[in-house]
Amino acid sequence: MRWQSQTLDADDGALPGLSRAGFVRTVRTPEFDGVTFHEVLCKSALNKTPSASNLPFGWTINPMRGCSHACRYCFARGTHEYLELDAGRDFDSQIVVKTNVAAVLRKELGRRSWQREPVALGTNTDPYQRAEGRYRLMPGIIRALTDSGTPFSILTKGTLLRRDLSLLTVAARTVPVRIAVSLAILDMDLHRGLEPGTPSPRGRLELVRTLTEAGFAVNVMVAPVIPCLTDGSAHLDALFAAIAEAGATSALAIPMHLRGPTRGWFLGWLAEQHPALLPRYRQLYGRGAYVTPEYTAWLRARVDPLLDQHGLRPHSPDEPAPERDESAREPQSRPETPARGDPQLALFA
Repeated sequence: MRWQSQTLDADDGALPGLSRAGFVRTVRTPEFDGVTFHEVLCKSALNKTPSASNLPFGWTINPMRGCSHACRYCFARGTHEYLELDAGRDFDSQIVVKTNVAAVLRKELGRRSWQREPVALGTNTDPYQRAEGRYRLMPGIIRALTDSGTPFSILTKGTLLRRDLSLLTVAARTVPVRIAVSLAILDMDLHRGLEPGTPSPRGRLELVRTLTEAGFAVNVMVAPVIPCLTDGSAHLDALFAAIAEAGATSALAIPMHLRGPTRGWFLGWLAEQHPALLPRYRQLYGRGAYVTPEYTAWLRARVDPLLDQHGLRPHSPDEPAPERDESAREPQSRPETPARGDPQLALFA
């Protein structure tokens, strides 16, 4: 592929963890100022989810590791530490790209043992982050899944998905294809502070509209709901109204959880921008990753009437969301597999 004024490094000895990931070379380019790409050759494209996870899919694909969306609250930050990179700025700016992922996937899907179980994309890092515009990994992935008759789902904040709309439309004629868009913040100041690398809220609403007009039943993940910042009635009402107006069929709101190194990264931002909220966060989270059950119940009581008002109640309201496992940890053997029972994945159902 072509890179203007690119610089290459074929021996990145400063990043020893990448040697375990099939490191090939490092690429830097003015088009992505401040971002470094580490190209690797993966041995496997499919990641098996834990058997006890209660997730609606058996496998995941993560074309990249790290994410230039730079969301302060991203629950996948800890996975970068397996590569001896930090979960803060390195996660945002040191992006590991599996350049051969589509070819490896096609080989795996061609095995006689493949049972065409549902596959999910977007469970850790976004497959439509900015780098996808350069590396174009998703078209090959979509074609491989479609040709093999494998149902799949995508969760994204990336408006770049529009580029592959024709491929997804063709795929949906052959296999079940589910698409969910993540959108939790309308306030532009909060958007710039908390998720500076993502497309704007308006851009994602337009993505929902485009997908709906193309015939997809689009779910919207209002996650995370950030205590004291995005859980106000006026904000949630305006957000659900905009989501419904864009044509989404359902939405799901989930309070923010702060697992592993994400906790320190987010609370550091909070201390700088909203220090008065720190005592309240100590009450809500204590030393754990999740808000108190009382807050969860309070948020549900606030959100449910708004979902009904705007016609966004999920289609199976009697089916409970997967129970979170407080003892879950990032698996050592497959750190790209989503944590067991992660409620943020409920819209893949």
